Amino acid sequence: MIDYRYDKEIGKQIAKFRIQANMTQEDLSAQLQTKGCDLTRSAVAKIEAGQRHIYTGEIKAIKEVLKVSYEDLFV
Repeated sequence: MIDYRYDKEIGKQIAKFRIQANMTQEDLSAQLQTKGCDLTRSAVAKIEAGQRHIYTGEIKAIKEVLKVSYEDLFV
């Protein structure tokens, strides 16, 4: 059985840093797509809500766009 608690915690951190960066989910999605990470606004919303698994490549792109460390995301 998969434990989604970590996905939810990472999603909360992503939402927190996105809001601090004064970005909408659409803004984050657009910037991720320019880095070759094809996440729609809907996928970003699901990740932030902990309803979708987040993959390592997506985490890397998100941390780069939001200018945060891995440690910031994995609190």
